[in-house]
Amino acid sequence: MTGLLDAQGLEISHLGHRTRLKWHRLRKRFADPLFSAEVMAEGFAAGASMELDLRVRADGGFVVLHDEELEGETTGHGPIAEKSIGDIGDIRMKEGDRPLILSEDLAAMLQSAHPAALLQFDMKDDYGAIGARGIEHLAAHFRDIAASVIVSAGSLDLIVAVKEKIPNLMRGIDPTNKLGDIGQASGWKAVETELRADLRGPTEPDTIYLHWQLILDAAKGGLDMIALCQDQGKRVDAWTFTLKDPEAGFSEEEWRNFQALMALKPDQITTDEAPATERAWSRRMAV
Repeated sequence: MTGLLDAQGLEISHLGHRTRLKWHRLRKRFADPLFSAEVMAEGFAAGASMELDLRVRADGGFVVLHDEELEGETTGHGPIAEKSIGDIGDIRMKEGDRPLILSEDLAAMLQSAHPAALLQFDMKDDYGAIGARGIEHLAAHFRDIAASVIVSAGSLDLIVAVKEKIPNLMRGIDPTNKLGDIGQASGWKAVETELRADLRGPTEPDTIYLHWQLILDAAKGGLDMIALCQDQGKRVDAWTFTLKDPEAGFSEEEWRNFQALMALKPDQITTDEAPATERAWSRRMAV
């Protein structure tokens, strides 16, 4: 049986399994502005799972941006890591002339979030850039609301540092690129061995982030990466599956891929078109 929650872009329930739809870069729809505080507030009220990128500031705090330099997404200039909170107060997002979102803002907004809401901090800097001061900032602002936050990073040293300083904060790792390279060089058995090592590793991750195409390729090769992770008590986020035409719904190729992905029962799918994906699924399943 398939059930939907009012097409809010929150989740799809299928064959007794619940798959959350995570709003990528705080976008409920691709037409939404990048890193929108308004969309984030809507998600907090609805209990949505959402993701944003964080860059470290010179004072140890963070700002919600993807790029290393301010030029790409904002009216500012120069490396974000060289700017303190006072340096960026007048800087605006290029899209929509909106103020930047700071980590301090996130902490305040999360205080009133729906209990089911989950916000992923995708840390774009490594531990060498963030250091003990950045970890202390996270602890000071998010330790008491840890149930609403999960921290992910490419830097395993950073995730280990988060675990040691804020053990109640959920953690995620993304070994996609590494596993993809191993698969091309040595095959799926080698991928399985490496993934098992990651699951048992010092980061002690709660969630494993894997590109959806890698998941499907592995399944065709006889390796169910999602089941492997779930058997070890880990959740799996399949990223990033976004409909090319949200109004029309799934193309035939998209439908084949999405069906195959759902059959593997991921815990979460990252998308830039959450409500459209729910609607498209509902229409297809009703046929």
